[in-house]
Amino acid sequence: MDHLRQIDELQLRYIDALDGKKMPAWLATFNAEGQYVCTTAESVEAGWPMALIMDDCHGRLEDRVKFVDKVWAGTFQDYQTRHFVQRMEVTPADGGLYQVRTNFSVMFTRSDTGHTDVLAAGVYHDLVDVSGGQALFRSKKAVIDAPLLPHYIVYPL
Repeated sequence: MDHLRQIDELQLRYIDALDGKKMPAWLATFNAEGQYVCTTAESVEAGWPMALIMDDCHGRLEDRVKFVDKVWAGTFQDYQTRHFVQRMEVTPADGGLYQVRTNFSVMFTRSDTGHTDVLAAGVYHDLVDVSGGQALFRSKKAVIDAPLLPHYIVYPL
């Protein structure tokens, strides 16, 4: 299977897991070195090391799954997400890695009102490992365009 197809299928597994609220499946899109960061374009442009979510190792990714599925369950007003992605660029790196830039938008529907709105739009900067026969994220950085979100986030973007 060619690398572009593997990368696209990985991105689809990622958004299917989030839109389906399947956090263990979300975790399975990362390799053992995996990390996830969600930040704002404002922070990136200013060089600020601030993030909305900073899961900088696989253990923290595992903690996020546990918190969303067990610790926080029933303590927040749930919402449904729908992710839309557009791959923009894939650049080979060393050792079976690819740098991938993908635009995204995430809609959300609140369970209390049934109203749908835009949660976030931005770009993913990913480092994808295709060396093991199946593409996996080594790192995923979601950079949102707006400095603030209209709603709290429980699920990664």
